[in-house]
Amino acid sequence: MKNFILIGAAGYIAPRHMKAIKATGNNLIAAYDPYDGVGIIDSHFPKAHFFTEFERFDRYIEKIKRIGTSIDYVSICSPNYLHDAHIRYGLRIGADVICEKPIVLNSWNLEALLELEQEYKNKVYTILQLRHHASIIELKNTIDNSLIDKVYNIELNYITSRGNWYFTSWKGDQEKSGGIASNIGVHFFDMLQWIFGPMKEYTVTIKTKDTNSGTLLLEKAKVNWYLSINADNLPQKIKDKGQTTFRNLSIEGKEIEFSKGFTDLHTVSYENILARKGYSLNDARNSIEIVSAIRNSIPTN
Repeated sequence: MKNFILIGAAGYIAPRHMKAIKATGNNLIAAYDPYDGVGIIDSHFPKAHFFTEFERFDRYIEKIKRIGTSIDYVSICSPNYLHDAHIRYGLRIGADVICEKPIVLNSWNLEALLELEQEYKNKVYTILQLRHHASIIELKNTIDNSLIDKVYNIELNYITSRGNWYFTSWKGDQEKSGGIASNIGVHFFDMLQWIFGPMKEYTVTIKTKDTNSGTLLLEKAKVNWYLSINADNLPQKIKDKGQTTFRNLSIEGKEIEFSKGFTDLHTVSYENILARKGYSLNDARNSIEIVSAIRNSIPTN
């Protein structure tokens, strides 16, 4: 049984990490978040200590380490702009780190973290759960084994409605979230470059606070992509059904169904990490370069 601590316990994605820690037979010792709405901890680790002040959290971790309690992993579910600092904290206390995506906002942050991995002799892993999705693995195997050398035409559309609260939260601040492409698109871009190769060229045609779109030329694919959190942009048929999310990925006009099967992908990710086969800082590099390029681009239209 490994000992975990968790930073960002009130975050949207934190329950999936708690579930994964428990499902893999491990223990959550302590958690931290400035917001105290974390009753979900009771469903997984009711005996875990919880702190709303980082200084007291840090003091507790130092105290238990001094009496011989090991901290094996730090799981990070904090806002995107804090990932880099919290990864550094995890390495400094002698733990391996598991961090949500985007692991950092800019690719140059990876270089310093790679140096710190070497200095502290610990590993940083990131959650790239789509790489564990059965439909995506099948697609990658098909492309890898194809005897046809071609550039595939891909359409990616992802609209996930968010209310006005989004723009008041850190997610609506590009300096903190990285913007739409980083916040809701990074896992799609990672999946596409994992299958079709690294980015060669890109253009951005729409870049507003709630919608980004453009084209992405990968080694084996030309991707027309559209990302939005604006409910007005949902297709009418989705609105008519009362649904608030639309996800579509098509290759050469054929839709790839991957809307199901997400439930346990964080647990699968943890299983691989615990087996020392998780995805590393360098595995995240290409997708971080893509979203960073989009964030810093000027739209062509």
